[in-house]
Amino acid sequence: MNFVFVSPQFPETYWNFCAALRRNGVNVLGVGDTPYNGISCQLKNALTEYYYVSSLEDYDKVFRAVAFFSYKYGKVDWIESNNEYWLSLDARLRDDFHVTSGVGAARMAEWQSKAGMKPLYAAAGVPSARQARVTSIEAARNFAREVGYPVFAKPEYGMGAGGTAKIDDKTQLKDFFEVFPTNEPYVLEEFVPSSGIAAYDAILDSRGEPLFENQEEFPPSMSELAHRQLDLAYWSRPSVDPRLQHLGRATAKSFGLESRFVHMEFFRLADDKPGLGAKGDYVGLEVNCRPTGGYTPDMMNFAHSTDVYQIWANMVTADHRGIPESDDPFWCVYAGRRDVHEYVHSHQEILDTWGSCIVMQRRIPRALSDDMGNQMYTARVRTEGELHDFIRFVQEQR
Repeated sequence: MNFVFVSPQFPETYWNFCAALRRNGVNVLGVGDTPYNGISCQLKNALTEYYYVSSLEDYDKVFRAVAFFSYKYGKVDWIESNNEYWLSLDARLRDDFHVTSGVGAARMAEWQSKAGMKPLYAAAGVPSARQARVTSIEAARNFAREVGYPVFAKPEYGMGAGGTAKIDDKTQLKDFFEVFPTNEPYVLEEFVPSSGIAAYDAILDSRGEPLFENQEEFPPSMSELAHRQLDLAYWSRPSVDPRLQHLGRATAKSFGLESRFVHMEFFRLADDKPGLGAKGDYVGLEVNCRPTGGYTPDMMNFAHSTDVYQIWANMVTADHRGIPESDDPFWCVYAGRRDVHEYVHSHQEILDTWGSCIVMQRRIPRALSDDMGNQMYTARVRTEGELHDFIRFVQEQR
């Protein structure tokens, strides 16, 4: 099997996907925009060959790289990046090289469109916020009158919290339209009172059935976190809430998601909301056709005493899990710190106090630091109480 992995060097832990494929006998062919001398030794050892391009934004260069691999190794069987930023690139390459193991550009655009998700949520029986495409300030005012302020503006196509804005009143709506990026499609949604975001992660087989499932808990607003320079804390749970599991599986079927690692986000209602549900219910936020970003796949491994990289590779090569489920689950928690703050406990004090629980600690790459902070500590603990004690110890400020 010939597998073209797009941008295997970022995030840094993605070499694990390549290594798992290599263990399964796959020719792993990397295309990336980091020179060969700049990629890790682990990635070099996992790849059959690496093709450097000066920019992955330049489609002609990437096309030529895949064409070279096709000429040298034979027909390409898979093309994937597992990275939100490159999903449309993956899909376009599949179309051009007649790779049928994943979807083409048209279907990927539907999955990535926040407007396109709405009818698919409805078909799955998953409640979601009312929404309108932003076409004019008059239409936006009409929508805000219908659903009430605040409303939430975000790019129809986009990742993370970039470009999002909470709009509290008519004045802020007017101000938003004065700086509105007219070259980028936007949507307005009714505001959902949320006590947090619950994520359903899954590795799906060729029938859309989960081989692995995970639940994460995130703060209510990542955009507010970055804007106010707050410290991020989130965690993987030892098990998945059956209510969320049902919604996640139904969403996967409705979207037609197959042979993928997926990450679905749901609001947890802070209050009763007519048309959406009661306090504590889940409301569909967005579907991402790739793993959670950053170091979260590693957190899943620690929480479930497993190897999601290998489960994913087994799905690719054999369409089965290949690893038994563990009966030794944990809570795995991420606590980030920002260089702009002063903290009560030093780096060494954290290691001395929590060292037996800490499974990862490192500096965060600049590309991820706006959301995740500059320094991260990840711990594996047995109870939810220990989880919150760890967060307080790491993030307590002077």
